[in-house]
Amino acid sequence: MDMHCRICLEQDPGLYYQQNELFYWNCRRCDAVFIDESGLPGANEEMQRYLEHKNYPADPGYRRFLSRLAEPLLQKVPDRSFGLDYGCGPGPALSMMLKEAGHRVELYDPFFHPRKEALKQQYDFIACSETAEHFHRPYREFSLLDQMLRPGGGLGIMTCFLDDSQDFGQWYYRRDPTHVVFYRPRTFEVLAGIFGWEWKIPAPNVVLMQKNQS
Repeated sequence: MDMHCRICLEQDPGLYYQQNELFYWNCRRCDAVFIDESGLPGANEEMQRYLEHKNYPADPGYRRFLSRLAEPLLQKVPDRSFGLDYGCGPGPALSMMLKEAGHRVELYDPFFHPRKEALKQQYDFIACSETAEHFHRPYREFSLLDQMLRPGGGLGIMTCFLDDSQDFGQWYYRRDPTHVVFYRPRTFEVLAGIFGWEWKIPAPNVVLMQKNQS
């Protein structure tokens, strides 16, 4: 069977986990785990799941959660920067927090803010909170993010990292049917090498990338 990793394009990933008709593959290069094409959810299933989320921009608890990404990202972003909240969802709390810090922020979400014009601009920073695990075509998505970043721009990602001490089958993050790719730190190291980014993990489940200046 001719297969490749949908994150880094490496050939011949190995079987990591199977549950009935769901198959999960593990890339030998980037160490990501991703669901087989046959298990990808349809748009209606995704939308119904997202509508169940109760994420309100004014909720202090939700803001504390988002601050794990917002705080280290804001430390790296120059004053009055232009940014994008990529995959912002129906209640874009993160963009509000970034605007409150003095930045101008565009919104994009394929379901709730499908503004294609936002994908044709370049940004000083891009925030991607609890979004990367939903990517059906991660390599394509990261390529787009790279294209939208200005030289020296920053990309902040928050997603729950895969830990092999977890029981993958019972892991709550896997059991969300819209979560289709799971990252390890090694995954981001490989992506940084592919796109020429610098990278670091400033907090659990948070990675910051910086695009090369040239």
